[in-house]
Amino acid sequence: MTGILVLAGTPIGDIADAPPRLADELAGADVVAAEDTRRLRRLTQALGVTPKGRVVSYFEGNEAARTPELVEELAGGARVLLVTDAGMPSVSDPGYRLVAAAVEQDIRVTAVPGPSAVLTALALSGLPVDRFCFEGFLPRKAGERLGRLREVAGERRTLVYFEAPHRLDDTLAAMAEVFGAERRAAVCRELTKTYEEVRRGGLGELAAWAAEGVRGEITVVVEGAPEKGPEEVGPEELVRRVRVREEAGERRKEAIAAVAVEVGVPKRVVFDAVVAAKNAG
Repeated sequence: MTGILVLAGTPIGDIADAPPRLADELAGADVVAAEDTRRLRRLTQALGVTPKGRVVSYFEGNEAARTPELVEELAGGARVLLVTDAGMPSVSDPGYRLVAAAVEQDIRVTAVPGPSAVLTALALSGLPVDRFCFEGFLPRKAGERLGRLREVAGERRTLVYFEAPHRLDDTLAAMAEVFGAERRAAVCRELTKTYEEVRRGGLGELAAWAAEGVRGEITVVVEGAPEKGPEEVGPEELVRRVRVREEAGERRKEAIAAVAVEVGVPKRVVFDAVVAAKNAG
């Protein structure tokens, strides 16, 4: 009889947010796979529980190598509990490889629902929540970051990102460049912790604020692209969008074609706007 893989959400800040089942799972699992065993120790002490099973590390550096070991434990009938440092495993955290491997072996996978920075930030943002998409962390290199952002420039759903505090100002500045400085957003910092802060405003305004330095765990929520008819996008905006794509590495011909599709106008309209801007310069 095969075992069961349990993904357990852990508090993103306030330990009191730990789901009631978490302590029971920590105490009863045959194997506890933790992203950071030291943080796990602090968590179990705070919950007043002692794991009876074997505790192993499971993080980005050993995820590929350790997954087969854990699948073998599961195949042998073990109850394996997976926890990460904060939030839900697999969501920008280790877990996907293990879940996929377990599913492939017809091993049951279940979860202990818990806190989520994505949903918490979304709910607090004040932005539309009926449709959203999670984009995780953006690339660190400026060109790659711009390229990723331009891919979703026309996305109508609310966007949610994670970001490191020391890169927040560059990321918000890039978002302002691609999405427009007036696009509404919310920077959610230290969610559920003592110094929780939600800063709301236009991307340009938020980029200027972040340039002064920001600390803590960061989640950024960005309003989706507004619904615009072709007549609402003027020549200057067409040229700006082409320029953003060129700076991200696209050739001008492809950039013009992509902007035309994105905005819903003939390629000739975009081409003429680019030529006119070049002649004017």
